[in-house]
Amino acid sequence: MPDLVIQANNLGKKYTIGHQAENGRYTALRDVLMQNARSLWHKTRDLMQGKPIVQGDTLEEVWALKDVSFEIRRGEAAGIIGRNGAGKSTLLKILSRITEPSAGRVTIKGRVASLLEVGTGFHPELTGRENIYLNGAILGMTRQEIKRKFDEIVAFAEVEKYLDTPVKRYSSGMHVRLAFAVAAHLEPEILLVDEVLAVGDAEFQKRCLGKMGAVAKDGRTVLFISHNMTAIQSLCVRAIWLNKGRVASHGEVGSVISNYLQTTTTSSVEQIWPDPLSAPGNESIRLHTIRLRSCDGTRPDQISIRTPFAIEVTYWNLKADTRLNLCLSLYNQEGVCVFVSASINEPKWHGYPFPTGLFRSTCYVPGDLLNDGMYRVVLLFVKDLGSVLYCHEDGLVFEVLDTSEGRGGWYGKWIGSVRPKLDWTTELVDSMQTDTFKRLF
Repeated sequence: MPDLVIQANNLGKKYTIGHQAENGRYTALRDVLMQNARSLWHKTRDLMQGKPIVQGDTLEEVWALKDVSFEIRRGEAAGIIGRNGAGKSTLLKILSRITEPSAGRVTIKGRVASLLEVGTGFHPELTGRENIYLNGAILGMTRQEIKRKFDEIVAFAEVEKYLDTPVKRYSSGMHVRLAFAVAAHLEPEILLVDEVLAVGDAEFQKRCLGKMGAVAKDGRTVLFISHNMTAIQSLCVRAIWLNKGRVASHGEVGSVISNYLQTTTTSSVEQIWPDPLSAPGNESIRLHTIRLRSCDGTRPDQISIRTPFAIEVTYWNLKADTRLNLCLSLYNQEGVCVFVSASINEPKWHGYPFPTGLFRSTCYVPGDLLNDGMYRVVLLFVKDLGSVLYCHEDGLVFEVLDTSEGRGGWYGKWIGSVRPKLDWTTELVDSMQTDTFKRLF
């Protein structure tokens, strides 16, 4: 097809790794010398034969990528998702021509700019100004092209004050701002971005996503690796899910992300820590239990969109006279916060000092509120309405199931984080005669 800019056919990348044998016995000096001599001989032989030099008593072949095939069209923004070690960065390195594939082939049409690591292509001894010209030249730009975009790059990176300072003195955030600004503003046909935006602050990430969206709208192609499913879904129209070096799914971004999250998220509706000494927490708070329970007697692992349920937290307060508030955040499977609720409306203990002891706080969630999907609970213990005592990220993970009632004739996926059952009314405002209706339409 004429508008294909990236076409991968049965792409594979193989690495050879070494393992050191552990015999558990004492090694004499003569054995060490003999082993080093043999190792030097093998390395020299492999080097002369053009083989990679790998240390270890035994060698193992590992396929970072295997039989990877996909097509990307001009102007598409595609996300690459998968767990750590799935082969995402290896794929971008092949597309960037940093490394060659061991099998298959990939065809790329257009100039490629890549941002795979913080400060990619920067020389630490050169200043920010010099590195802009150096990095632009590496990307294939002429000096006049770089000069024309120079002010935009500097303004986007917000490094005007340190422009003539060697980049070795830059923070990691300044590195990634300047590196992204160069890669995004020098008008490549294809922009490859790895998970480096996590280094920047929230405002910079927002601007980067906006810039990548603008690049895609200009008819250029973006490949974006991220563990932030919200960023992937807001920027990309398609996604490629890599699992153990192979393409597990490739298609519309929402469908691929949903399949990925459903297979990687494990439901956990109860957590118990019987011993306060080993329970999560600190010198002020220790968790005892976190559990999900239904309010109508059904099993807690079969919560539907119509089912009211409660999130129950039992914890030890270890500091006397502490005014506590428990804050609960609920996140959906895309990582979006659905709601935050705190115990400030609790009538008995809110505003009063807590004695030391075991407490139970319960948050009640009504039915007909959440949409179907996976949800994660994050707990935050707050002192005196402003001081955070402890945050527990690894709370409950549970699934809300769909029901057939209330769907009408629609059998597809209802979009949105919430799915409330709201009251509606319909009334006849004015009756229209048939002949009048025909004249109007």
